[in-house]
Amino acid sequence: MSTKELREAPRLLPLYAKALLPHSAAGDTLPDTEYVRPDLEIDPAHLAVYNQVCGFRLADELPVTYPHLLAFGLQMALMTEPGFPFPLLGMVHVANRITQHRPLRLDERCTVRVRAENLRPHEKGRQFDVLSEVSTADGVVWSEVSTYLRRGGGAGGSAPSRQLAPPSPTAVWGVPGDIGRRYAEVSGDRNPIHLHPLTARLFGFRSAIAHGMWTKARCLAAFEGRLPEAYTVDVRFKLPVLLPAKVAFTSWQTGDGWAFELWNARKPKPHLEGTISRPGATPAPPSGR
Repeated sequence: MSTKELREAPRLLPLYAKALLPHSAAGDTLPDTEYVRPDLEIDPAHLAVYNQVCGFRLADELPVTYPHLLAFGLQMALMTEPGFPFPLLGMVHVANRITQHRPLRLDERCTVRVRAENLRPHEKGRQFDVLSEVSTADGVVWSEVSTYLRRGGGAGGSAPSRQLAPPSPTAVWGVPGDIGRRYAEVSGDRNPIHLHPLTARLFGFRSAIAHGMWTKARCLAAFEGRLPEAYTVDVRFKLPVLLPAKVAFTSWQTGDGWAFELWNARKPKPHLEGTISRPGATPAPPSGR
């Protein structure tokens, strides 16, 4: 595997411009490249804005979802490489698993690594994983697997769907219409589907939709003070949150940790389902209540 070391964060606007160009690469091979950014320093002001947008309290320890932002620019650089087999726009983030071995502190310098692997078939096309790691002098303290789906060319069909009962919400949240723009500003993820109804309609949505990683972060903010230092949080993204929205959050304890779901507050339709478990454990599915 070749390594590309970056001394500063990639400039995201040129990468988005690159993603809009016609995509000529195709095939069944992901790039054999790892992007690395060493000696990265956390910006306290940026962290404070992120915590405010996602609902976390201010603290010297990073929320478990914040290192995703440290890796995001490297992920963009990787997925806009000339040899990447799929165009960036149009890919669907279907799942995200984060393992925190211990909290990352604001005053720590870290190294971030990103690579792609495990290209495989899916009933609706093909999917692959983007792996990200954050390490300090202690070794790897945080890792993430983001699974993306490229629609088209699949065998058709899908896994049987469950009959879902309306949840008993732990909380009901109003999601403002500008949360896509606010999260885009702090995260750098300016995919047009999140920014404005007009740009979202170009991609088949009747309004802008919330970022999946914002919904995951907002759910985890509801667990603050109840989680151990080391855990894995595994999420499946279901239906998009059309903005503005009212959503219902529900959670329950399992034998190994927690399970949670985010629903449309007006209809029994899930936006997200997830589990929180010990690192390395095989969590029960969220439907196991």
